[in-house]
Amino acid sequence: MELNINGKARNFEFPLSLSSLIDQLGMKPDRVAVELNRDIVPREQWASVTLKDGDHLEIVHFVGGGGFPANSSSGLLQKELT
Repeated sequence: MELNINGKARNFEFPLSLSSLIDQLGMKPDRVAVELNRDIVPREQWASVTLKDGDHLEIVHFVGGGGFPANSSSGLLQKELT
């Protein structure tokens, strides 16, 4: 099955839930937001969402860190494909 993740085509075995995809990508679920075909999917629904060939996903995850100036954000949102 081909999925478009953050603008790049990737192939995965079917069936695949959204939560399994996040695991396969090595992302921490508590730091991720997912848009599936232009709709935000609440984290509590990830296990019940089965992905389909041709689905488009945008995956954004929170990256924390230090060393930022006092007047800037203490974290960044980063869109990344692993």
